[in-house]
Amino acid sequence: MEIPAETKKLIQQRIGEIREKYPEAQAACLPSLYVCQDHLNYVSDDAVDLIADTLEIPSSFVQGVATFYTMYNKKAVGKYHLQLCTNVGCMLVGAEELLMGLEKYLGIKAGQTTDDGLFTLQEVECLAACGTGPVLQVNDLYYEEMTLD
Repeated sequence: MEIPAETKKLIQQRIGEIREKYPEAQAACLPSLYVCQDHLNYVSDDAVDLIADTLEIPSSFVQGVATFYTMYNKKAVGKYHLQLCTNVGCMLVGAEELLMGLEKYLGIKAGQTTDDGLFTLQEVECLAACGTGPVLQVNDLYYEEMTLD
């Protein structure tokens, strides 16, 4: 996805502001990835290159950070990004049934987006709320002790 010129300029400006807050350019990588995701809905290869060029750091470093953390989307997601924890703790309290119910209700499988672009459903390894599972993250909000109801 090529980044439109106006959007590119906004992203570069914001990354520049972020960079000023850190003694090392690499330290600005995480918030710069968020800036790109906010503007583009995900972190594209072009976004990785833009961050690397703006911060004057290797693209491989930015790519490594972007692929390590699950909070950065590697492809476009729906308006409502549903991330269901399917780690052991959540599985023991019903995450598998919840996943099947969501797939049936939305008419998609985990890893897919509805045709209208509203919902993307993903399984994630852990949302760090093991005591209150199953946990469903919708965009940036956690919903705990989820049931099919």
